[in-house]
Amino acid sequence: MSVVELEAREVSIEAGGTGLWSDAWFRLRRNPGAITGAVIVAVVIVVAIFAPLLAPYGPRDQNLSLLREGCCPGPAAGHLLGVDELGRDELSRIIFGARYSLLIGVVSVTVGFVFGSLMGAVAGFLGGIVDSIIMRIVDVWLTIPGFLMAIGIVAVLGPGLTQIMIAIGVINIPLFARLLRGAVLAQRENDFVLAARSVGVPKVQILAAHILPNAISPVIVQGTLALATAIIDAAGLGFLGLGPQDPSTPEWGTMLTNTVRFLQTAPHLAIIPGVAIVITAISINLIGDGLREALDPKLRGRG
Repeated sequence: MSVVELEAREVSIEAGGTGLWSDAWFRLRRNPGAITGAVIVAVVIVVAIFAPLLAPYGPRDQNLSLLREGCCPGPAAGHLLGVDELGRDELSRIIFGARYSLLIGVVSVTVGFVFGSLMGAVAGFLGGIVDSIIMRIVDVWLTIPGFLMAIGIVAVLGPGLTQIMIAIGVINIPLFARLLRGAVLAQRENDFVLAARSVGVPKVQILAAHILPNAISPVIVQGTLALATAIIDAAGLGFLGLGPQDPSTPEWGTMLTNTVRFLQTAPHLAIIPGVAIVITAISINLIGDGLREALDPKLRGRG
């Protein structure tokens, strides 16, 4: 192999690893916070998937004989996290609750991401009167506090898991719309977009193939951060009694509904679901922060 061939091979190897996403992945792997968050989230996902195999009892199995003086005993040998006011194993309910919380978070963020990104992409790319109309709608949307809007939507649709997912998805739409609009506006006048227009590439193809791939990274970061917020919002709605109509549903927010009257005698009923919510939300936020630092050139040097 000649010297020229060796140099060409080295250049090709170096060029293959300098893309935006490969560079972001390289930086993300060296972010201890993001790695820690990813490990914890992976554990939660595994627990949710294999809940029937990991839970020692059924999440709805009651055993009133376990109660002492009308209250709920704390952690013991047979029940590592204690039991609730109906004698149901708290550990089993936490394990099955991971399914509900992750499902609500993922579905609601997907709803907000899809509709919000569609609105933002159309507004940013077309501009003009279309942009003005969409952005004024988004501005009015954002003046209403998100959690209050979610409460109103669930009140209109009726309590339930599906209604919670719709409500949280709706309050996330304007966030994604405004963010992607700004990113599309920043990319719309770049040289490669102008070159595509000059050779007659259709507008839809320019948006889908040239602008969105370069503008989507901040929206992905926002999606991870919104996922943590969605889990917290779902827990809040469940705590207010707007969650599943079946009170035996092992959803973390619903598990907190009746714990106020037991705070003095059985604080573990409130502490355990609360800790599960906090740990999951913080872990997802760590991933989001890591992605933001990896994808934003201004933050890549931050340790």
